[in-house]
Amino acid sequence: MLSSVLLAATLSLDPHAAERFANLALACVHKEYPNKIAHNMQSDEDAKPPRVLTPAFYGCYDWHSSVHGHWLLARLVRLAPDAPFAEKARAALEQSLTRENIAAEVAYLNGPGRASFERPYGLAWLLQLTGELREMNSPLYGNVQPLEAAAVERLKTWLPKLSYPVRSGAVDAQLVKDRARAFYANDRNCPLDYEPSGEDFLSPCLAEADVMRRVLPPAEFAAWLTKFMPRMTLTPAVVTDPSDPKLAHLDGLNLSRAWMLEGIASGLPKDDPRVPTYLAASRAHAEAGLAAVTGEHYEGGHWLGSFATYLVTKRGLATASPSAPAASATPDRDRRSKSLRLR
Repeated sequence: MLSSVLLAATLSLDPHAAERFANLALACVHKEYPNKIAHNMQSDEDAKPPRVLTPAFYGCYDWHSSVHGHWLLARLVRLAPDAPFAEKARAALEQSLTRENIAAEVAYLNGPGRASFERPYGLAWLLQLTGELREMNSPLYGNVQPLEAAAVERLKTWLPKLSYPVRSGAVDAQLVKDRARAFYANDRNCPLDYEPSGEDFLSPCLAEADVMRRVLPPAEFAAWLTKFMPRMTLTPAVVTDPSDPKLAHLDGLNLSRAWMLEGIASGLPKDDPRVPTYLAASRAHAEAGLAAVTGEHYEGGHWLGSFATYLVTKRGLATASPSAPAASATPDRDRRSKSLRLR
């Protein structure tokens, strides 16, 4: 039986937006170049093209973008199994996630000098992908289990050695819940005024709060948030050049802020007076972020669809969040305005 959040996501998913997001992923998951690899070479033998090094996740410019591009396809197939794009999405997943390809991915991950490969950001997205396949009872989950096990083992080995929290906003997974209280429980006055830096795609302050709402019961979380974030001052970031791959990160920041703000609101008691403020800020960021998911520039097109899908399908919400007016994921066709049509 569908959870309330999954049911709500299914009912509210704009089919045109879903197809647009799916097409962005389909256009890149098997597009090898351009490619930016973080590759530790031990010898000349390691000088190989991306499709040989990591045959499941060689597209979408880099490994982690390829992983969450595959997650996007799995997520949308789960929510819209009869959509026009679903057959192509399933075929793309089947092409990538073969036992042979995954065995090569495991070998690569466990290769010498790669202890920090895609840790934790890319590995967190990998666990999102495997979790989606597991929850949808996909036969492909059996194929990817060895890579999931390798990633979990890598994180289990790393977390006990992590003396200080990672504040880049990249750690947001089940495996860190047991460390969240130790790292964050006494944090105070997060410097929101210092955000964003010029290339952020995640908010350190909001990411920490979004972790803690998953760990603390509502009343305790509300008290913690009062000390950690006495006021919420963030407004949507402005991207001056969406063709610049680093500056385009700010489009992703607007999307991730939107889902984190909604998540934070969902963790507060329903009568908390801050809930409307957080939801209004979430909508403002969603409108700015979703307007940028056009695919016009590959610098953003290879990854922003995943962030948009995570937001509009409410993947990060375990229970139904307070109601907020939903921003459409379909920008005006003439692009004369960044406002979004409401559905």
